[in-house]
Amino acid sequence: MSKNWKPGKKTVELQPAARPSRIRRDPVPADKAAEDGKLTWESSEREIWLAMLGVLLFAVAIDIIVVAISAYWT
Repeated sequence: MSKNWKPGKKTVELQPAARPSRIRRDPVPADKAAEDGKLTWESSEREIWLAMLGVLLFAVAIDIIVVAISAYWT
């Protein structure tokens, strides 16, 4: 038989709960265009429209090439 084990200290010493973060962030500055009442396009919106236009032009170019090749072979 073995003896009961009685350690001198706790097996797991828990740390006190961490304090909440003291970092405070400054509020985001207001956009000057919104203050003036003038609205502008965001660059991401412009990029989306340019990408859609590029895809459309590419599709039209491929279509023209296919039609031209099919007209040449017939």
